[in-house]
Amino acid sequence: MAMTVHLDVVSAEENLFSGSVSAIQVTGSEGELGIHPGHAPLLTGLKPGMVRLVKQDGSEEIIYVAGGTLEVQPNIVTVLADVATRGEDLDEQAAEQAVRDAEAQMASSSATELDHHAAAVQLAEAIAQLRVIRQLRK
Repeated sequence: MAMTVHLDVVSAEENLFSGSVSAIQVTGSEGELGIHPGHAPLLTGLKPGMVRLVKQDGSEEIIYVAGGTLEVQPNIVTVLADVATRGEDLDEQAAEQAVRDAEAQMASSSATELDHHAAAVQLAEAIAQLRVIRQLRK
């Protein structure tokens, strides 16, 4: 039997995944992280991106998170996401429209600094969603 760790992926709205996994890949605040059983304890912020998990049977699941926190303990890993969506539930056309809207807002000469910041956040989230969608196609 392969070594596993228990993973919980939770958003404010629902528990998206709870079970044993052999590996986890996430987009941390400082870059990509690979988590395997026996990983050192860790607490870090998450950027918009994917949580890629490899289940005990070798199958993979991809979940999009719009940010949040990752906590690694000896036998359990928890992803507390601001917003989380299963990769297959993402809407590519909506994400592409969000990119266009954010870029237009950022290019607007009437945009305030606050508008510009909100548009930059929207752009980062939409680009991360598109990356997850493209990863699922591979």
